[in-house]
Amino acid sequence: MSGHSHWHRIRHQKTTADLKKGQIFSKLSRAISIAARSGGPDPETNPNLRIAIERAKDFNMPKENIERAIKRGTGEIEGVHFENILLEAYGPGGVAIIIEGITDNKNRTISQIKQILSKYNGKLAQEGSVRWLFERKGVITVNTKDQIPDVKSKEDLELKAIEAGAEDIYWHNDLLDIYTKIEDLEKVKRNLEKEEVKIEDATLDWVAKKQIEIPEKEREALEKLFEALDESEDVQEIYSNLKT
Repeated sequence: MSGHSHWHRIRHQKTTADLKKGQIFSKLSRAISIAARSGGPDPETNPNLRIAIERAKDFNMPKENIERAIKRGTGEIEGVHFENILLEAYGPGGVAIIIEGITDNKNRTISQIKQILSKYNGKLAQEGSVRWLFERKGVITVNTKDQIPDVKSKEDLELKAIEAGAEDIYWHNDLLDIYTKIEDLEKVKRNLEKEEVKIEDATLDWVAKKQIEIPEKEREALEKLFEALDESEDVQEIYSNLKT
């Protein structure tokens, strides 16, 4: 399987202090509310909600914010009605892009994203014209620097990933992406944790079947496009088939 190309992997080097916490918390709250609305308020029986809550905790989102977002999703307290959107696009160099968002106004969000794409030499694509280049997978990210001494070696981590039920693995520098079937994500994550492997991130992502390389100038333009998209409060995740 091709390596993972997820914008949040690119910006991983930034610390939480570098991010606009208000914007991040808003995005996290939306994800929690959507998950709670579609699958119920109990993270034990709602894996999407569990993933959203774990990510919120990673960003030190206050417990009361998380609880309020859940209640907003289930209708216990009033709030704006949000919906998921998925847009397909092409960026500089012909790079295929999938943009996931949560919005209270679909037409407004699509219009804003169109403007951003146009500004950075990109364009929206027809539904289905990009998605076939990707597969929906569970992705668990492990950082070798975070592990206890007994599981720091790449060989040991690879073995533990395979034994935990991974479909495939991919290294990029010190990060190991472990791919799973959608329904196996939580099981593989638990198996790794039993082996004292520290998990950095566990999500359901769009993974490119094959990645492409582009010239450095177009790569820089693409990164500026990603940064501009990420500034939008309505954009949750950005995936591409750019070779990492």
